[in-house]
Amino acid sequence: MKTLLPLSTALIAAMATTQAHAVDIEVGYAYSATFDLTFEQIMQEFAKSHPDITVTFRATYENYEDATNTVLREAVANTLPDVSFQALNRQALLVERGIAKPLDAYIAAEPDFETDGYHKAMLDLSTFGGHIYGLPFSVSTPISFYNRDILNAAGVDTLPATWDEVIAACQLIKAKTDKEPLYWEWNISGNWLLQAAMWSQGVPMIKDGKLNMDNPEGLKALETAKAIFRDCGMKNVIGGDAAKSLAAGDLGMFFSSTAYVGFVDRSKVGDWEFVTAPYPGIDGAPQALPAGGNSAMLTSTSQDPEVLEAAWQFIKFTTSGAGAAAVALTTGYVPPNKVANELLMEDFYAKNPNKLTAVNQLPLLSEWFAYPGDNGLAVTQVIEDYLEAIFVGDATDMEELRDEMVEEVNALLPR
Repeated sequence: MKTLLPLSTALIAAMATTQAHAVDIEVGYAYSATFDLTFEQIMQEFAKSHPDITVTFRATYENYEDATNTVLREAVANTLPDVSFQALNRQALLVERGIAKPLDAYIAAEPDFETDGYHKAMLDLSTFGGHIYGLPFSVSTPISFYNRDILNAAGVDTLPATWDEVIAACQLIKAKTDKEPLYWEWNISGNWLLQAAMWSQGVPMIKDGKLNMDNPEGLKALETAKAIFRDCGMKNVIGGDAAKSLAAGDLGMFFSSTAYVGFVDRSKVGDWEFVTAPYPGIDGAPQALPAGGNSAMLTSTSQDPEVLEAAWQFIKFTTSGAGAAAVALTTGYVPPNKVANELLMEDFYAKNPNKLTAVNQLPLLSEWFAYPGDNGLAVTQVIEDYLEAIFVGDATDMEELRDEMVEEVNALLPR
């Protein structure tokens, strides 16, 4: 079992002095660097409106795969948290295993739920078998991050709109500056950016329960990845370190989740111009993009109605109104809630246009596929291993690699 860590010792202690019979709940979430500040801000308001609920946060999940694996282990050990924030593409697995509890009864008891601002399209991301199992907490799309000063020094006057233009910009940055040209977070959770390469061509990565890359679009996605790796001299670092290089003014172009916008804004060194822009397409503008992010799920094994109600109150607070607005204020994620966005649209996005890019891409949102069956997490790793083979130069024939990858992955998926 993971060690329990209070989000803010001072805050929890202050709450304890004012409540004699507090209800205790435990919560788990991923990506400490991204969401710690978000939950600190949320808890300041939640504690005021719910002084009878004490929230203890579990040690943060490293990433979304770790979040799911941890909860699967905790289900066996009967040590589940009351609320777990899980990747949108991993919800179905927890529903199938009976770990996530449906929220329909709680929603039905809320007289103002429909006016609380939940987009039906967002709720659909967490609906399985006609029942709602999660409330989306943060939603992201992949976007482009640029150091405009580096691009200008390289003679790139127009922000790239396609990957061919990105790669051409790489060549100019390498030739005319001493800066790093690019980082594309190819190994981000859930093969998200490979799925983006497929969706941008209008093709789903999973079709009829199988890997849908044995087609020209699949080959083009892999050839694009190869060109990004080989022609841009990309360093072999993790996304967080690349974001630090961007913030330090050393990286020209960065392609990943809008979640990094808040970090770059807070960490930016120097007076260089930081801009975001829509994600590049392969042949023209993307036709669709996978929805990233996570949702709040009720995973409690408690039989105490007070504990379950407290968990629901926390889920509802974090995903609506001021709670959801905190997501945008502290990260670059889009709050999946109309009320939260209305609170922000008139003033916040006008002052923070870099965070508006993902909002403008919401019409492109499409499914972030989870690979079906018991081997779903293993499939994620298999595909990542193939991408790594391209990155390090062990694979050069993309058609051969594609066919081998499709065969290996489909052998792991349910027949």
